[in-house]
Amino acid sequence: MNFLSGISYNFRGLKLGLKTPRLLVLGLVRFGVVIGLTVLGAGLALAYHDDILLAMWAKPESWWLVWLWYVTSWVLGLLLVGLATAVAYLLAQVLFAVIIMDIMSQITERQTSGDVQTGAAMAWLPYFLFLLKQEIPRAVLPVLLSLLVMVAGWLTPFSPITTVMASLAAVVFLAWDNTDLVPARRHEPFGARFRFLFRYFAFHLGFGLWFLIPVLNILFLSFAPVGATLFYVERIDGKKKP
Repeated sequence: MNFLSGISYNFRGLKLGLKTPRLLVLGLVRFGVVIGLTVLGAGLALAYHDDILLAMWAKPESWWLVWLWYVTSWVLGLLLVGLATAVAYLLAQVLFAVIIMDIMSQITERQTSGDVQTGAAMAWLPYFLFLLKQEIPRAVLPVLLSLLVMVAGWLTPFSPITTVMASLAAVVFLAWDNTDLVPARRHEPFGARFRFLFRYFAFHLGFGLWFLIPVLNILFLSFAPVGATLFYVERIDGKKKP
């Protein structure tokens, strides 16, 4: 049930985000930033594609090896675009989107429950640094580790398995990056928030499945804070009410 709830809440968040003007604007801004950085990164990666390929392997003269060289070129292009996309997302997340995510979460919490529960009040700069500090273990390190595992797996016979496992691990942590917005804002201990991830692991897996769909994944990521906050307010806060 939690797995299906994860799928449902992400879709509900997208629908609510598209219908609410403030959420729509913030989501589209985040979407535009990620797309812009992705296009820029992919463009730079492809611009240096030939130089990187020649440094790795000069085009062979033998016709028996030329086909393998072209396959290598194609795989390298996909790898560079994939890495550029991941790096663009992380840059957008760390430098810009973490603030947008928190604002979207607060709007959703206020719209759903009528109020926003927070921890101790902070000035703007300390609060930004606080959000940035939360983002490193939630999304940056897990996604980078998943990419490293995926790339390393391509060098072994178990690459299909490691690629799938690394992708699933990445989307679970990306889902947690959104569901953790509310408890982090309330200054709950990190250990308790990390245990929350494993307690609702199936939910996070279902919530993150939308992130595996090419192109649409950026749209769902842009509005994911809405669905994640809906889940926390309705399912977690709802249990605490008498």
